[in-house]
Amino acid sequence: MPRTKRSARREALGLTKAEFAVLKRLRTPRKIRDFVTAIRANFEPQGDTCLSVRDVLRQRRAHCIEAAMLAACALWVHGEPPLLMDMQAEHDFDHVVALFRRRGCWGAITKSNDVWLRSRDPVYRTLRELAMSYFHEYANERGQKSLRSYSRAFDLRRLAPKLWVTNPQHCWDVGEQLEAIRHYPLVTRAQLRLLHRRDAMERKIGKLLEFRPQRRK
Repeated sequence: MPRTKRSARREALGLTKAEFAVLKRLRTPRKIRDFVTAIRANFEPQGDTCLSVRDVLRQRRAHCIEAAMLAACALWVHGEPPLLMDMQAEHDFDHVVALFRRRGCWGAITKSNDVWLRSRDPVYRTLRELAMSYFHEYANERGQKSLRSYSRAFDLRRLAPKLWVTNPQHCWDVGEQLEAIRHYPLVTRAQLRLLHRRDAMERKIGKLLEFRPQRRK
């Protein structure tokens, strides 16, 4: 596994021994991916959230940026940089992934409740290639392909761990920083006119979800 100069220490992250032990067990991107895939989707029943790594570990629920922060933290614990990439969409939700590299190629770890926007194996030579792997499947409720841009890699070591690892409030600062960094267009205006909407079979498959919101009693 590639190593940075320093792995994240428990004391620096501010985690308890039990919380840190969970991340220590996630030794590979595959184990991290399996962990974030298995926890429940965060449907935000009480309103918008951006849960910290600690709160995801405690609540065992997450949406994409929350899972990406946990994945990035686990990578950091094992000596890899905690990197995120933001993908921006038109008339749709953005998507955030944690980045890692193997043999010079990029992979991604993230959480998605449908079949389209999940993690990616490390086979992409550039971040643009990685982002383009989401393009065809990234569509809004009207069936329009909606992905428009991707960001450069954002290193979470730029932010104090108390802002995203143990923050008892919501980690809005992370989202704001991601939105503010440079993004690169994936398609030109001329290409946008050539895009085709999802067909009936794609829309049917798009309705397949892993988790359903719990009904209120």
